[in-house]
Amino acid sequence: MVVAACSPNLHEQTFRKCIEDAGLNKYLLAMANIREHCSWVHESWPKEATEKAIDAVRMAVARANLLEPLETIKVPVKRSCLVIGGGIAGIQAALDLANEGFDVYLVEKEPSIGGLMAKFDKTFPTMDCSMCILSPKMAEVMHHPKIHLLTNAEVKTVSGFIGNFKVEIEIKPRYIISEICNGCGECVKVCPIEVPSEFDERLGPRKAIFVPFPQAVPLIYIIDIENCIKCYKCVDACVQARGAKAIDFAQEPKRMEIEVGTIIVATGCSTFDPSILEEYGYGTYENVVTALEFERILAPTGPTRGVILRPSDGRIPKRIAFVQCVGSRDKRTNIYCSRVCCMYATKQALLIKERIPDAKVTIFYIDMRAFGKGFEEFYARAQSEGVYYIRGKVAEIIEDPGTKNLKLVAEDTLSGEVIETEADLVILSIGLIPSASTKDLRERIGLLVGPDGFFKEAHPKLRPVDTIVDGIFIAGAAQGPKDISDSVAQASAAAQRASILMSTGEFETEAITARVNGDLCSGCLICVSMCPFNALVVEGKNVNVNQILCKGCGACAAACPAKAIEIMHFKDQQILVEIKALLENVSRL
Repeated sequence: MVVAACSPNLHEQTFRKCIEDAGLNKYLLAMANIREHCSWVHESWPKEATEKAIDAVRMAVARANLLEPLETIKVPVKRSCLVIGGGIAGIQAALDLANEGFDVYLVEKEPSIGGLMAKFDKTFPTMDCSMCILSPKMAEVMHHPKIHLLTNAEVKTVSGFIGNFKVEIEIKPRYIISEICNGCGECVKVCPIEVPSEFDERLGPRKAIFVPFPQAVPLIYIIDIENCIKCYKCVDACVQARGAKAIDFAQEPKRMEIEVGTIIVATGCSTFDPSILEEYGYGTYENVVTALEFERILAPTGPTRGVILRPSDGRIPKRIAFVQCVGSRDKRTNIYCSRVCCMYATKQALLIKERIPDAKVTIFYIDMRAFGKGFEEFYARAQSEGVYYIRGKVAEIIEDPGTKNLKLVAEDTLSGEVIETEADLVILSIGLIPSASTKDLRERIGLLVGPDGFFKEAHPKLRPVDTIVDGIFIAGAAQGPKDISDSVAQASAAAQRASILMSTGEFETEAITARVNGDLCSGCLICVSMCPFNALVVEGKNVNVNQILCKGCGACAAACPAKAIEIMHFKDQQILVEIKALLENVSRL
């Protein structure tokens, strides 16, 4: 069958099903793309577009004469899933799958699950307490019989294929015996070492033995071995409090191997470091802070217990300015919009007005992007409560060395005037960037990343949580900047996609794969290095293709100097007859 229509990416599966229902092998189908290749790109030249469409059909007919029936392979799928990342997306995906009866391994590199959301005070636009929403889900993960929680752990290797992934996980030592520790905290009271707290964005201290935050899950202490002086005061305090020693300095990293049928990557994101933008003075001026640092200042459990104070002198600021799009929508850093900055700045501005009613709060913005449900109303509420919005990008921030006050120089693009505004405190609304673990994980799993550095989905519209590797899905901010509600929704979508595979119990592979002619293969192994899916396996002097991993991209066939590799459904002869059909028509013209 020859179908002249749109791109095979959209409806090839539909037409395959049609001819299969009619009794034909579904691979006896050739498609001529006369939409994207013709009508869409030549709409001003209908005559030429029609002629090109005729050529495309002629080529497809020529190729159809040489098509061969192909057979797919069915592989079993284990009823277990690995979820990488314990932020809100990973938590939601793990709970969804566990509640459906599947075994879930949730791996988090930090000592506690919770991710960035655990650092927030409130959430927009409802102003709900962040931990009030998150804590119950964290506790549910901890106590769910189907979830195997592995914190302070990292995925080291992933091998195998859909339905049968083999994963090696390294669990780093806490130097605490988790079965004995009950989180009483007596060890912390006697620890003499204080270092900046990573959870509080280094604005407050923590001890060398600590839990990241009071609601941490699991609530098991961990020793920062690099800063610990091994005075053993914590050991004595533990024995006195528990009657047993929960501290073990002899612990070493452990390795474990698991087998799972599917994998969900929910590694979240990081925040942009604005110190590279010298015009804002971050890292030089004490009273210039990031929005995430200010989030910890706002939090009741933060370094100032929720009291808004200037870092330089501890005074309550009365003039506060926000600078939007720091690290976003900027050719020097990241050209994409981080999506959350407009609304979290509005949220923080409202919290300032609530705690310092007479404060003057100004937000300098490029465009206000209130795109979500209730966001526009949230923006209007902030305006009605006295938050000033100035459309213009801040060009420079200058500090008065004596008072430590700050002067912002910006252009009001609505009036066309250059304005100068003084502030006691400046908050930089920093954007979201890929997680630091994205690069390593990409190489270990074999996923693609987009130009923005985030994990790339198989199709932005039709397969937004799938990846190029069958059985591996992405969710949350690992795929791109998004807020909490979108992360939760995408996590549930990824869980459902994984659930479908595991519930069915088997997966049917694509038959369009590479084949190696052993008689022609010279064993140069060029093809092995070219394969992006690690589907080529060297066995002695021969190269074999793992038909389950192979996606038929053709990179190996193009690189093979001996022409020993061909792609089924796209054999050289099948392509050559298409070219011949086109050239014969050209010669007649």
